[in-house]
Amino acid sequence: MSHDKFTATWVSHSSISDFLKCPRAYYLNNVYKDPKTGHKISITSPAMSLGSAVHNVLESLSTIPTPVRFKESLISKFEETWKSYTGKKGGFTSKDQEQQYKKRGEGMVKSVMKNPGPLKRLSVKINQELPHYWIAPEDNIILCGKVDWLEYFPDSDTVGIIDFKTGKNREDDNSLQLPIYSLLVHNCQKRKATKANYWYLAEGNELLEKELPDLEESHEKVLAIAKKIKLARKLENFKCPQGAKGCFACKPLEAVVNGEAEFVGESQYGQDLYLIDKTKMSQSEDDSVIL
Repeated sequence: MSHDKFTATWVSHSSISDFLKCPRAYYLNNVYKDPKTGHKISITSPAMSLGSAVHNVLESLSTIPTPVRFKESLISKFEETWKSYTGKKGGFTSKDQEQQYKKRGEGMVKSVMKNPGPLKRLSVKINQELPHYWIAPEDNIILCGKVDWLEYFPDSDTVGIIDFKTGKNREDDNSLQLPIYSLLVHNCQKRKATKANYWYLAEGNELLEKELPDLEESHEKVLAIAKKIKLARKLENFKCPQGAKGCFACKPLEAVVNGEAEFVGESQYGQDLYLIDKTKMSQSEDDSVIL
């Protein structure tokens, strides 16, 4: 079989998470396109905007040489970045609400400025705009995703995975995020990963070290789900486990499709962004996903 990136099934941590929560939510998030605009759809929220803004500021540092990495104030960068998330486009329904979230973001950025920890040391940047590899060439499946930060250890010529967390909840030990990141690091660059940490930015500067998952076991777990996703796409079978009444994952997206949400602009990825009344949503204000 010839390998064709345009016909391949692409999977990532977020799309796998969508599928495991609800195949219908996966479809609406990753396959469906508005027939009028030809764009995919996405729901904006304050928590999502906060996480994206902080991540964008910190991840941008990895492209800057270590000696001058903190030459520009991170607060200035955050102020500029926040312009893309202000108002309804960021999911905010009032100026007071936006200010509360903005202050939380500023607090995280200021904390990193005072104690940059591994961010002031050498780092590795994978030379792909979107890191990806063929997790199953014979099945035409690609695994993709961006790792927040790779710290470089020159003594051993290895790297350490760091994932920034802006939410309040701890990542579940059964989450597939670290297994997926480990696979991407192993297959998208030459250095071995020897360490992994979650950095809960709202809690301060202490990193929580995590045990690196077994690569073979991670491959098997992720591939098994990826194959289910490919089959669902082939059969066009994306049913919600709760039936026609829907669930917490797909109901908000169904509201968008049914014209019950407010269009507020386009995302940085070209998706149509929508704002939904909180009473129609029942999702946690957290950037992490429990699988």
